[in-house]
Formats: sequence, C-alpha cells, structure tokens
Amino acid sequence: MGALYPYGQLVRSAAQTRIACIPRRTLATTAVRCAQNDNNSTTEKPSVFSSVKSWLSGSSSKDSPKKAQAVRTPTAPTPGSLGETSIFADEPSMAGPAPKKKKQQGAVAGGATEAVPLEERDKAYLQPTLNPNPRAQYRWEKKMIEREVRKRGRVSKEVKIMRTERESLSKSHWFKTSLKKLGPLARQIAGKNIDEAILQMRFSKKKAAKDVLGHLEHAKNVAMVRAGMGLPDSDNKNESSKPITVVLKSGERKKINDPTSIYIQQAWVNRGPYGQGMDHRARGQINQLRPPSTGLSVLLKEEKTRIREWEEREAKAARQRKEQLWTQLPDRKISAQNQYYSW
Repeated sequence: MGALYPYGQLVRSAAQTRIACIPRRTLATTAVRCAQNDNNSTTEKPSVFSSVKSWLSGSSSKDSPKKAQAVRTPTAPTPGSLGETSIFADEPSMAGPAPKKKKQQGAVAGGATEAVPLEERDKAYLQPTLNPNPRAQYRWEKKMIEREVRKRGRVSKEVKIMRTERESLSKSHWFKTSLKKLGPLARQIAGKNIDEAILQMRFSKKKAAKDVLGHLEHAKNVAMVRAGMGLPDSDNKNESSKPITVVLKSGERKKINDPTSIYIQQAWVNRGPYGQGMDHRARGQINQLRPPSTGLSVLLKEEKTRIREWEEREAKAARQRKEQLWTQLPDRKISAQNQYYSW
C-alpha cells in the first residue's frame, strides 16, 4: 500500500478527514523507538508518527519523555535489597539504621580472638555456668552453718581426716592383659612405698610390669602436683622428725623416716571390655579370639595415715585389755545382818 499511496499523503488525508488511519508500523514499536530517541537526544523534534500517536491517544506532546518513561517502568531494586512492593520489606515506622555489632573484647584485626582473662570477664554471664542453682547452694551453706553451730564447731572424724591428710586416686587406661596376670602385680605393690614399687616394677620379668611402671610414675606425679603429697610441711620444716617404728595390720614392723612420703594403700584391678581377633586355622577354618583388657587403680596416701592407724589400733587394744582386767572390790563394812534368811 505504501507503493500506491505515500505515507505523507496518508497522514495529510487522515488529518483533514479526522479518520483514524493506522500505518503498518505498530504503535508499540514506534513508542519504543521514541523512548530510545528521547534518551539519546532530548533536543530533537518529535517525529510525525509520535505526533499521530499523541493525537489519537489524547495525550499532550509537551509531557517530558523522561517523566512518561519513569511512570511506565518501575524502579528496579538495587542489588542486595528488597523491592518497594516486596512483602518482606520492613514497615516505614520500623525502618531505620541496622544496629551495629559491638566489637568483642580482645578482638584482633586479623579476625582471631585472643583469650580474655577471667578477672576481666562479666560475672553476670559466668554466673549461670558457675552457679546454675543458687538456691540449692544457699540451702547447703545454711545447713552447714547450722550443723557447726549445733555441734559448737566440732567436726566429725571423717571430716577431720580429710582436712588433715591427703590422698590421690589414680585409674589407668586399659591394659592388654588379663586379671590373672595383672592381679599378682597389684598385690605385690599394695602397701609398699611408691618409690619401692616403681623399683620392683622396673626389674620385674612380667610383661605387664612395663605398663604398671608407667602408671605408677604418672600417679606419683599427679599426687605431687595436684594434692601436694610428698612435700615437706612448712609448719614442721624446722622440726627434726625422728624415725617411728609402727606395726602394720598384717603384723609386719616398719620403720618410717619421713611422715610425708607416699605409699600405696590400696591397689586393685578392673575388668575391661573384650576385643575381637581372628585365629586362622587349617583347612580354611577361622576361630574368633576375644583378647581381654584390664585396668589398674591405686590409692596413694602419706605415711601420716599409716601412723594414725597404728596409734588407733594400739589405743583400741589398750582399752580392750583394760576392760578385761579384773579389779578387786573395795573393802566395806558389813552391815544390816540378820540371823534369819531373808527369803
């Protein structure tokens, strides 16, 4: 049709007769081209097709193309934020600057955190961990105070022993041996001085003696570091301790030169879990093995305990001898005699 009637003639005829004549090029394509032209150069005059479009739609050509474009296309959200119409967007009243994280105490620029001393930490945060039940602690302290007041400050024999004497219990890991093999070694070191027991295990021909030796050395170090055993007392440092000969419960006489030396009061063995193994036999047969494991536990105490126990046995024996001793009745004047029987 463009070949028969030029586009300019069509436009002039449409303007004279006021008949809506739409060219072959669609309005949508023309609108996009006009928007692009407006973005590129704002000083160019509007074309004929844009004038026809504005006349048909009834909009004025004086409107700024930028304003029209802003109305048509909504603002795109910036990367990392939500759009204006998003349901997850915060309300205007709640909108505000995000709270800044407080810089942790002892933070380093590289991102690592250095340990904060315990004295500088907030005790309010440590209280739930250090004292999870304060009411129970208060009740226990009140009970202890009432007990001391009721007994006038006197403590029981068990509490007095725990305050004056030291002890250390050490349990070993599982040894790859049985009870029958480890039991004799435990009976051998029970009741002996820790140094003497270590010396015997060092020259023992038993295979398990090597494990027992390592455990005894570890138990001695733990007792010295944690419980302060084997160290001379500061109170009796200047006093020269004389050797004491005591009689043990088994009847053996023992000479004690240092009351603070460590000895093994008890030593016992514990049965551990069984392992699994395979024993390959002839003709493709396989037997299942169950190698046992056993642990050793030792209770270390100082020679003060042995001296106290000997003194208690001697005092108890003296009381028993005194109770069984016959004493003569005192001489008294016989009175109120009668020549007849009273029955």
